[in-house]
Order: sequence, then C-alpha cells, then structure tokens
Amino acid sequence: MSEERSHCDNPGCFCRGIGPQATAFAGHLWSKATGDHFRNSRIEFLKGLRSLIDDRIDRLSHNAEPKGTSVPVD
Repeated sequence: MSEERSHCDNPGCFCRGIGPQATAFAGHLWSKATGDHFRNSRIEFLKGLRSLIDDRIDRLSHNAEPKGTSVPVD
C-alpha cells in the first residue's frame, strides 16, 4: 500500500484512495503534453480559489471600523 493510498484511506476522504491510483494509471494513457495541461488546470483552479479568498479578505478589511481615535491637532 502506497503512502498516498494510506493518506486517502480515512473515512472523510471522498476519493477513498482511488484518486491517486487513477491519476497514476491515466498518466500511462496520455502524452506528457496532456498531463501538463491537466496539471496546469489544477494550478489555475487553486489560483482561482486563492483569488476568491483574497477578494473576501479585502472586502472584510475595508468594511471594518477604523481603529483608534482621530484627535485634532492645533
């Protein structure tokens, strides 16, 4: 049993260990260029998630009440 398999064998894992095995098997079916496209698509998907999180953090940061007190100086 591979390390990936034991990692995915927990009850909360959706793929139940099939994901890493399917990816390894499929890698033998298509070319390196095709594999590169799929790898790049995973990277772009994660970048999209990061962008959503960054936007949400930015909105929450701008809506926060200002900290401190404004004091007029003579």
